[in-house]
Amino acid sequence: MSAHRFDRDSSVRRLSDGAFEAELDRAWWILVGPNGGYLAAILLRAMLETVGHAERAPRSLTVHYVSPAREGRVRIAVKVERSGRSLSTLSARLEQDGALIAIALGAFAKPRPSPEFADLHMPEVPPPESLSPLVLPPERSVPMRAQLESRRTFGGPTLASSAHALAGGWMRFETPRLADAPFVALLCDAWPPAVAQHRALAEGGPRRGMPTVDLTIHFRAPVPADAAPEDFYLGVFRSRTLRSGFAEEDGEIWTRRGLLLAQSRQLAMVL
Repeated sequence: MSAHRFDRDSSVRRLSDGAFEAELDRAWWILVGPNGGYLAAILLRAMLETVGHAERAPRSLTVHYVSPAREGRVRIAVKVERSGRSLSTLSARLEQDGALIAIALGAFAKPRPSPEFADLHMPEVPPPESLSPLVLPPERSVPMRAQLESRRTFGGPTLASSAHALAGGWMRFETPRLADAPFVALLCDAWPPAVAQHRALAEGGPRRGMPTVDLTIHFRAPVPADAAPEDFYLGVFRSRTLRSGFAEEDGEIWTRRGLLLAQSRQLAMVL
């Protein structure tokens, strides 16, 4: 049985000099370039291969997107900046034809015994089975949308019409696949930008894109062992400030049982 398309298209191969290579596939394109979550997943795979310890799970990943990428081969150089008794800190550079595309920092650590609390709770939303799959009009459709099944719970079908920049819904792959950390990284940047919902964007005509400047993901829990390949995951995304052409977006990724898998924050340029 062949690997899932996401695994093939985000796989990394170790080179003789210790670096990695990957092949960017247009199936994960949004507008003029690859989705930021897709690049984050590739970088995370290279870092996980370098850490080499299953117990040292990803805790934090920050990616700065430096320049556009094109379809084809990329090189990822990973460096262990420090590895202590329980925490490893790594850096990674993703380059294409000698040009820097993205640079990342990641923290990987064993679980630590500690008290716990959770003041953040999953919002009450309809179950995915009660919602219709999201179908975007041709002018808003991009190749990556064909890879995911999405069902809207927040935001409206009409852009630039809301008093709040809130968007999100249930997501899963079109072809079932068990979730893992690279998939969660992809989900953190998989929903159309929340800022596009805000009516302030109705001023000045249509937008040409909202490329990500940086994306930080905090992995808060592993995917449950009893997860099924066909499970949906809820993404909630909100922006509160658009100023000088830049907007922040905060995200949450939840299991349908209310387990918080990840929190994210990104800064995007509104073109």
